[in-house]
Amino acid sequence: MRKSARFAASAAAGLLALSSLTACANDAASSTADSGGGDGKGEHVKIMVGGLDKVIYMPAMLTQRLGYFSAEGLNVELLSEPAGVQAETALVSGQVQGAVGFYDHTLDLQVKGKSVESVVQFSHAPGEVEVVSSKAAGKIGSPKDFKGKKLGVTGLGSSTDFLTKYLAVKNGVNVNEFSPVAVGAGPTFISALQKGSIDAGMTTDPTVATILDKKAGKVLLDMRTPEGSQAALGGPYPSSSLYMQTDWVNGHKETVQKLVNAFVKTLKWMSTHNASEIAAKMPADYSQGNKTLYAEAIKSTLPMFTKDGVMPANGPETVEKVLKAFNPNIKNAKVDLSKTFTTEFVEKATG
Repeated sequence: MRKSARFAASAAAGLLALSSLTACANDAASSTADSGGGDGKGEHVKIMVGGLDKVIYMPAMLTQRLGYFSAEGLNVELLSEPAGVQAETALVSGQVQGAVGFYDHTLDLQVKGKSVESVVQFSHAPGEVEVVSSKAAGKIGSPKDFKGKKLGVTGLGSSTDFLTKYLAVKNGVNVNEFSPVAVGAGPTFISALQKGSIDAGMTTDPTVATILDKKAGKVLLDMRTPEGSQAALGGPYPSSSLYMQTDWVNGHKETVQKLVNAFVKTLKWMSTHNASEIAAKMPADYSQGNKTLYAEAIKSTLPMFTKDGVMPANGPETVEKVLKAFNPNIKNAKVDLSKTFTTEFVEKATG
């Protein structure tokens, strides 16, 4: 009887904890969506972002803040997950209609039997930076030194995981010769770097700017510019994008066109405003109390963004080459790149 009582108490506690977490998640989702100042009118579309406060995914919240979604007659609800792979999961499970994450997920999903396509391409470079902790700086001078090291990624199966594996393989280190560690981004990434839980790791701004400001690490590889992408990966690397399930796109073309119109307007607006002006449009808490540092983080990352949402020439081929280098599922499969993105909507966008 005591066992069953303990079990019931444990189950009740578990349910209470779960409901509390769910409530917190719902509160966070609501505050995220409402922070754009939308009027709640128009067609409701849910978009999951692989980290709303990451500069690489800035066009999502910026479009909300500029009022471009509502101007298109859309009521867009922006939700946030710390890693792109979680945004991908939310999309394929039908929880959301769109995901803002890396284009490379469309190739990965295709070989898994899921038809997903990028409808507007935010970037032509990864926007990622490989940083080495101050403690390990003398031991890691290039990806050739990844062997035996603990390397931080946002999540296992994420794009940072993909790129880390590629950099290792390209430099003669097998994927089983180092340990990828899921540490998220922001404070959790920085803490792991400082405590020695990871020796190095891949992350984005504003995390990079904070690491350098705290002198917790140094830059090993910078892929925030097309030039950095070319040097590290051998070509343009389309990363952050809005991708959606192909069936949904084909059944809701008018809605997709409105979304793409809004995002293209934002990309053009970004190309004509400086980092400080962009930072001023973002939620106040994104700067974490340091507006100057946040503006610097945006400035460092701005070169990665396209001005028109168009897929860069040879970009899909670079992504396929990177994934085939270490991913056995893709290496041994034929990927139809033409089905991983569409330019139909950006060509008609009225930016």
